[in-house]
Amino acid sequence: MYLRYTTRKKDGKVHRTWRLVRSVRIGRRVIQQTVTHLGELDEAGRLRARALARALIGEPEQADLFDDGTRDQTIGVRLKGVRVENGRQFGNVYLALALWRACQLDEFVSAHIPAGKEEVPWEKMVAVLVAARLCEPSSELHIAEDWYRRTALSDLLQLNEALVNKDRLYRALDRLLPHKAALEAHLSKRVGELFAVDNEVLLYDVTSIYFEGEAAANAQAQRGYSRDHRPDCKQVCIALVVTFDGFPLGYEVFPGNTHDSTTVQTIVETMEARHGTVGKVWIMDRGMASAENVTWLRESGRRYILGTPKSALRKWAPAQKTHWREIREDIEVKLCAAPEGAPETFILCRSKDRIEKEKAMHARFSARIEQALAKLQRRIAQAKKLLNRDAINRQIGRLLQRNQRAAARFAIELKDADTPAGCTLKVSIREDFDQWAALSEGAYVLRSNVTEWCDENLWKAYIQLTQAEAAFRIQKDQLAIRPIWHQREDRVQAHILVCFLAFVLWKTLELWQERAGLGNSPRTLLEELARIQAHDVILPTHTHGEIRLRCVTQPDAAQAALLDRLGVVLPKRIRVPEIAVATAAV
Repeated sequence: MYLRYTTRKKDGKVHRTWRLVRSVRIGRRVIQQTVTHLGELDEAGRLRARALARALIGEPEQADLFDDGTRDQTIGVRLKGVRVENGRQFGNVYLALALWRACQLDEFVSAHIPAGKEEVPWEKMVAVLVAARLCEPSSELHIAEDWYRRTALSDLLQLNEALVNKDRLYRALDRLLPHKAALEAHLSKRVGELFAVDNEVLLYDVTSIYFEGEAAANAQAQRGYSRDHRPDCKQVCIALVVTFDGFPLGYEVFPGNTHDSTTVQTIVETMEARHGTVGKVWIMDRGMASAENVTWLRESGRRYILGTPKSALRKWAPAQKTHWREIREDIEVKLCAAPEGAPETFILCRSKDRIEKEKAMHARFSARIEQALAKLQRRIAQAKKLLNRDAINRQIGRLLQRNQRAAARFAIELKDADTPAGCTLKVSIREDFDQWAALSEGAYVLRSNVTEWCDENLWKAYIQLTQAEAAFRIQKDQLAIRPIWHQREDRVQAHILVCFLAFVLWKTLELWQERAGLGNSPRTLLEELARIQAHDVILPTHTHGEIRLRCVTQPDAAQAALLDRLGVVLPKRIRVPEIAVATAAV
């Protein structure tokens, strides 16, 4: 990556704005892709960034860890023998530990997992697990045998790499798991202090993650509807609650064959017990909006905004003809009173882009079915011998299953006929399907008992459910929560908890980036900072043998711009526990 600037004049003053770009090959062309806009990089911006950094991570660059006491020493060095050894990743793990301490997770773990006879404090082992999940997601075995020794965590944590093994990491998982509920409450309070995160509007969604292996020892590992398109594997379901800004408040794990709607009461009561009930508005998609759940939410006095099943559009067919209000260029909404005077409001929503998308989907699937059925009709008409009707029905069934979006559009009948094939295939189009498609394409209905919000605010709040979906996407794609390789139920729960903590650090970094004007791509930032390494510089001296200095590489211009905008000052030197003295005389 490198820096580019744009100069423009406004009101007689010259403004130079900077952006961070990288070269990306697309086919045969190499283009410059903007990673983030850095603004003017003026002194006022630097001061604001450093103030935010101090609020988050304090001033770790001033800690004793980074002062080796050699700044004022003058020693003669033999230049011929100077060498560099032991290069390790520094920038990404330094930032990961800064986030860990910004969330005060080091203090929490130290306070809740009492010290015993263990050689290594549990706080350090948990920090290794979470930092590894954030920087380079992998197994405990890979962390112990490969990843840890390639990073500067042994210096930052003052923890020798020989002490980090898979058994100790597994035991750290076991020690951490019992404190899940307290962790969620702690993080909610701490991030509220750092970023003023509002948890009055709660977004709730469910996903599934699958196992590799039989998971015979885990009663929660069951087969069910797979969001990962892996029906061949056992899975568990994760119910996640995030704030309006997408910060995770908490989660629960359910058996893999659990229906979304059966999780609602458990999740609502659990989250309210941990975070309070005053003013909460629950936002859920249509998978949770069963009649039983709606009744329970309403009768218990809870406020909600829910999606509804697609079939609910039929009730509002007459209302869709007039009086739509455009709240955005491609979005129209309409408020409707609940039938029979119920204390609810229904919001009809229609998206022009979604209309075009669903029309194209219906057309594509219809064309596939029509082509396949026409081919089958020709085969039946040209047959010279009796055909197996069961095999034909199975073929039709598979065709409709592959194209379910338009399967209901076709009325298909296999009739007896006085032909060599013994049957004939009759296909007709159901007009009611086309009428329903014209009515329902791009449209959906929301329901809510929040009376003081306008239709636009209700729609905007519901659309924030994409934050919960993004949380699942990040955990699956960036933090590698799946597949699960653990087989025991407690280890699976602990693995999910570590992924949750890594996602908390991810969102903390994302919020930090947004406030620093660096976009919202933590992975790009971590990968770039991973190039900043720590090295051992060996200096042969005339009088003191060999001196080992553990130095941090100087950031290049692009890295320096990122750090400057974050307000982070990297140390130049790390204290080495011992000074290695060569036995050979000069």
